[in-house]
Amino acid sequence: MSTILEAENEIIEEFELFDDWMDKYNYIIELGKSLPLIDPQYKDEQHLIPGCQSQVWLHAEFADGKLIFRADSDAIITKGIINLLIRVLSNRTPQEIADAPLAYIDQIGLKEHLSPTRSNGLMSMIEQIKGYAQQYLKI
Repeated sequence: MSTILEAENEIIEEFELFDDWMDKYNYIIELGKSLPLIDPQYKDEQHLIPGCQSQVWLHAEFADGKLIFRADSDAIITKGIINLLIRVLSNRTPQEIADAPLAYIDQIGLKEHLSPTRSNGLMSMIEQIKGYAQQYLKI
């Protein structure tokens, strides 16, 4: 399995294939369509990420010392955004997740090309994922 940095670099390279942001948005939408589905039982208030414009559910499972994330959203672009995070952070140790700088988000220009509410949602998603990691670091 690749490292977090390798996964980030892979995403950066994918985004470099597109010249304009409309193509990048379309790519994010495609990523949303390929998001591994969350079990319907986790689409509840407890797994809802606060601070997102759309509804976003995130479930973390701890197995073999690693966190595995599943998510869903009622908005296709948001599904793509959470998929970008899960691709990098799922199946990692809590320490790896806690230490991940996630510089690729700025390098692909994601935050600056999202509306302020979606950008806030992105930050909420990151906080939730890192929050799960912090919970398991304490175990």
